[in-house]
Amino acid sequence: MTEALSRRQLAGVPLVGRPRIMGIVNVTPDSFYDGGRLPTVDAALMHCRALAEEGADFIDIGAESSRPGHTPISATEELARLMPVLERFVAENATPISVDTTKAEVAAAAVAAGARIINDIWGLQGDPDMARVAAEHGVPVIAMHNRPGADAEIDILADMRDFFARTLDIAARAGIARTDIVLDPGIGFGKTPQQNLVVLRHLAELRDHFGLPMLVGASRKSFIGHIVSTVPDERLPGTLAAHLIAAAAGCEIVRVHDVVAHVQALSVADAIAKAQSS
Repeated sequence: MTEALSRRQLAGVPLVGRPRIMGIVNVTPDSFYDGGRLPTVDAALMHCRALAEEGADFIDIGAESSRPGHTPISATEELARLMPVLERFVAENATPISVDTTKAEVAAAAVAAGARIINDIWGLQGDPDMARVAAEHGVPVIAMHNRPGADAEIDILADMRDFFARTLDIAARAGIARTDIVLDPGIGFGKTPQQNLVVLRHLAELRDHFGLPMLVGASRKSFIGHIVSTVPDERLPGTLAAHLIAAAAGCEIVRVHDVVAHVQALSVADAIAKAQSS
C-alpha cells in the first residue's frame, strides 16, 4: 500500500470503513440542481448546520456554478457570496470545510478564514497560483479531472491518467505532499454520458494506478437522466447506485446533496461487506 493510501485521512478525518460523506452547499443562483435554493447567508448557514447534523464528515461550499454554460464571475463576487457563510460556520462548527473554487485568490482567502481543504475542479491546472496557495497554507487538495468539452472519440481513461500525471507533477514542484492529494474523476465534467459510465466502472483501476484516495461526486448528475429519463429532483436512487459502486471500488469520499440517504445506504453496504457467517 502506498504512503498516501496508508495515511488515509483528510483534514484530520480518517478515511476508513465506509466512504466519508462530503455535503454540498452551493451559494449560487445558477447551479444545476440547487442553484437559488439558499438565497441568504442565514439560509446557507442553516443548510450547513443541517448537513453536519445529518452526518456529513465535510462540508463543501461553492460560490460559483460549474454547470455547463454557466456565467463566470469575478473573484470579488465569489468572495462576497462565500465568505459570510464560511466565516460564520467555521466560528461555530468543527466540521471541516472545503472550498470549491477555481481561483487561487478565493482559495487563499477561504483558507485564511478557516477552510481546511481546497477543492479544485481543474486539478491545479487552471489557475497557475492554485498549487502555490495550497503548499504555502499546508492544506490538502481535491484535484478533479476536467476537459474543456466532451470528445466521444478519445480513450477517457488514458486521458485521465495523463491529466492526473500532470496534476501530480505540478503539485510536487509546488511542494504539496502526495499525502495531501485526493483525486476526483470528475463525473459529469468534459465527458459523454457513456464515458461517465466507463469511468465509474473502472474506478478501482484508476485509484490503484495512482495509489491515492479518491472522491466521487455523481450526485443527481445528467448521466443518470440519460439512463432513466429523470430531472435532477428525481435522481436520488440513481445517485445512490453510482455511489455504492464507488464504495465497492474502494473510493474514500462521496460528494452528495442528500446526506441522510447516503449515511444509511453506505452504512448498510459496509455492514454487509463486513458480515461473517457464525
